[in-house]
Amino acid sequence: MSDLNVYRNSHAELRQMIDDLNSILTPELLKIRPNAKTAYELLCDLGKKVRSHLADEDRSLYPTLLIHEDPKIKSIAWGFISGEKPLRKIFDDYHKRWLKNCDFKFTDDFLAETHEVFEMVASRIDREEQVLLPKLLEIGVFQETQQSGSPSF
Repeated sequence: MSDLNVYRNSHAELRQMIDDLNSILTPELLKIRPNAKTAYELLCDLGKKVRSHLADEDRSLYPTLLIHEDPKIKSIAWGFISGEKPLRKIFDDYHKRWLKNCDFKFTDDFLAETHEVFEMVASRIDREEQVLLPKLLEIGVFQETQQSGSPSF
């Protein structure tokens, strides 16, 4: 990632995807097949975006932090790296259980598990914004640049 705004934009996009999904993930709306199909496609897109976000961090962010001279920086990086594993596994298990067969039969169990996944993603984003981003700014990995308009979040 080239600058902090790219990182923040990724967070804003993930939050927006979750908000959009929350608005259509109701039992009443999911009974309508086109809505169910749209929800399915959006859930798959969210999964791809989360995987891409984590992969970008693995490629372009963590290597720099892992060789930093400050052990606290290394520790923060390892903490986020180890936190990826359960998130990736939950997404994989979730996809296999609910999305693999394209049956669009979204039960109460599906909705409950979906909201748990959303909470995990939101929690990860919050931790990155509260712990990781300030530390990256502090050590000079990113420069804070101004975007035109107001912030995305």
